[in-house]
Amino acid sequence: MSKKTIIFSIVLIVIGVTIFESRILNEELVQAETVATTSVEETPQVQQVAVTATKDSVEAQEWVISVYDDMMQRISEEEGQDWLLMSAIAYNESRFKSNLVSKQGAIGLMQVMPIVGKQFNVEKENIADPETNIRLASKLLKQIDKTLKISPAASADDRLSIILACYNGGIGHVSDARRLAKSNGEDYNSWEVVARYLQQKADPAVYESELVRHGKFTGSRQTEAYVREVMKRYDVYQRMVTDKQI
Repeated sequence: MSKKTIIFSIVLIVIGVTIFESRILNEELVQAETVATTSVEETPQVQQVAVTATKDSVEAQEWVISVYDDMMQRISEEEGQDWLLMSAIAYNESRFKSNLVSKQGAIGLMQVMPIVGKQFNVEKENIADPETNIRLASKLLKQIDKTLKISPAASADDRLSIILACYNGGIGHVSDARRLAKSNGEDYNSWEVVARYLQQKADPAVYESELVRHGKFTGSRQTEAYVREVMKRYDVYQRMVTDKQI
């Protein structure tokens, strides 16, 4: 056998081994990816949350909204809030995940901002504690209600919707919207009216007005959706409890 033939044979063997090893490697990678995907899909979440209110006992007709029901009821009673409303807020804010931290820095079940904790003398590292978190949210809602001075003649839905809009979008932007509505002779205690002026705060012709103290606002759609979803879930929880009591 000539030297050229031997070299050529060796090259073929090397190429063959390389291709074979490559195929094996690719098959192993595919298997690894399949196992990884299966593991992610089948691994149960560490924290189970109540996506919707579920029946806990058919015989007792007891309903469970979340694992925080007892805590919600106790703190809400102490703070003068409706625990069903607080639960509806918690669902929309965090899906009842006490360890959730948003990109904006909001913390816990009720997505409380550190500045709110500071306002009520609570250190940032303590805000995630469920009891502390719920209590801070309750105090914030009361403060918003007191600050807004909504007319007693306003409907309960309008009042609550405006308060929720402040909780989500900021009391400053909502106050600007109410101020604009009032200046134009419209009902600034109506959520429908306030929502319309919140939308207008994305327009330079509006947010550069002297009446606007908190600048541009581009989150009106998000805030309107938030108010709508919390109100809808709150209504569901109320009807759920009413049906249970009948």
